[in-house]
Amino acid sequence: MCYDMSFFSNIKLIADFMNIKDEINIQFEPTYHKVAQSFPKWPVVINDGGYKIKLFEWGVIADYMNTPEKIKQYRTSMANARSEKIIVDRRSVWHRIRQQRCIVFTTGFFEHHDAGLKKKIPFFIKVKNETIFCFAGLYNYSPVPDLETGEAIGTFSVITRDANPLMAKIHNGGNNSHRMPLVLTKELAEQWLEEDLSDEKINEILHYEFPETEMEVWPVNTIRTRKDDGEKVLEQVEYEL
Repeated sequence: MCYDMSFFSNIKLIADFMNIKDEINIQFEPTYHKVAQSFPKWPVVINDGGYKIKLFEWGVIADYMNTPEKIKQYRTSMANARSEKIIVDRRSVWHRIRQQRCIVFTTGFFEHHDAGLKKKIPFFIKVKNETIFCFAGLYNYSPVPDLETGEAIGTFSVITRDANPLMAKIHNGGNNSHRMPLVLTKELAEQWLEEDLSDEKINEILHYEFPETEMEVWPVNTIRTRKDDGEKVLEQVEYEL
C-alpha cells in the first residue's frame, strides 16, 4: 500500500535522473505530503517517442469509468496496483494496461505502523543518500475529458509488492499489511519504460525487492490531520521500532 508521499525537490532533477535533454516547462508546487485520495497532480515519466515528464493525477481512471458517477464510485481504490495482478490476472484492469507503464518520482513516502496504540505511528521512508527516487507505475488517460479544457486527463497508479523485511516490520497492520511500493533503481526504471516490454521481463521487474539496507526511515507526527504543508511534516519524533 502507498497512499501518502512527498515531492519537495526540484523537478529538473527528474530530467537529470532520466537523462532528458528537453527544456522543462512544468509548473509543479513542491509538497511535503499529499494523500492519494485527494487525486493530486504528480510528476511521472512516460515513454512517448522518448522520455516525457508529465503531471498526471494520482488514482487511475480506467476505461470502464466512463461517467462522472462511475469515477466517483470506483476511483478511490485505484491509487495502487498490486503487482501480482498485472501479469497473472487477465481480467484485471492492470493486466489490460500493462503496456502503459510509467515511473513515479518522489522524495519519500509514508507508511503507518500498528504499535497497539490508539493511533498508528507514521514513518517517513526514503532511499539513502538520494534526493529523489522512483516507483514503477501504470497510467491511463481518462475516458471522460477535462470539463474546462476538453483534454484527456492523465492518471496513474503506484505498483505495490510484498514488503522487504524492514517495510514488513513497519507496515504490519490492516488489510494491505506487509506491502510496499515497487521502488526501482535507475537501470530498472529505464527497463520499465522500454517499448513493447515482454510479459516475462515485466514479471521479472515486478519481482525486484529493493534492499532494506538502502532505505532510511524515521517516525513522524500524524499526517492525516489538517496541517501546513511544510518541512515540519518530516520532523522525527521519539519512537523505537
